[in-house]
Amino acid sequence: MNDTLTLDHGLFGQLRKDAKCDWHAYTHHPFVQALGAGSLAREKFQNFLIQDYLFLIQYARAYALLAYKQDNPADMQAALDTALFLLNGELKLHVKYCASWGIDEARMAAAPESLELLAYTRFVLECGQSGDALDLLVALAPCIVGYAEIGADLAMKSHPGNPYQDWINTYTGPDYLASVNQAIRGIDALGHRKGAAARYATLLKIFRTATQLEAAFWNTGWHYLQST
Repeated sequence: MNDTLTLDHGLFGQLRKDAKCDWHAYTHHPFVQALGAGSLAREKFQNFLIQDYLFLIQYARAYALLAYKQDNPADMQAALDTALFLLNGELKLHVKYCASWGIDEARMAAAPESLELLAYTRFVLECGQSGDALDLLVALAPCIVGYAEIGADLAMKSHPGNPYQDWINTYTGPDYLASVNQAIRGIDALGHRKGAAARYATLLKIFRTATQLEAAFWNTGWHYLQST
């Protein structure tokens, strides 16, 4: 499997190009830059990790909804597989990683969802509930693809001894990049079947909003010290 990102082609590439200002604000947020520099305050990162735990639960719900919205067994199975991986794999890995930062699962589970998290995840779920599978995939795309682009950028900027290097490495490995490219291809394939060209303006609006909400989600960590 090619582990090179293919960001500039197809439906996703066009969406990313047409939302370039929002995309840049998301992928170059001050929180992200501080991660790469290793200068992010520990407490900010810890609060982000707590909110990210809560996010993964809602993300799994979105993929379960995607399975319902798909109209053929192969796509249904792929969406279910992703939902199960998020619950049985990614969530457990996240809990283990958070433990290394002094955060246990009970603390994360008891934490309230931030306003940024509520706005973002409920927007994605609403796209799936009121729209079809393509609407939902487009709303999900900024998360999975954006983290890969961020990881690649930070990997070039990070320095030895960066306390956040393990986090950066998570989004630069071949398995993650393969899943990103698979998601991009999935959007293109579904777009052909679901008439993306005729509804592009609506899809772009969804993509831009989801990207803006992704950027806002970084604030769950970035503004933590100022709000406590």
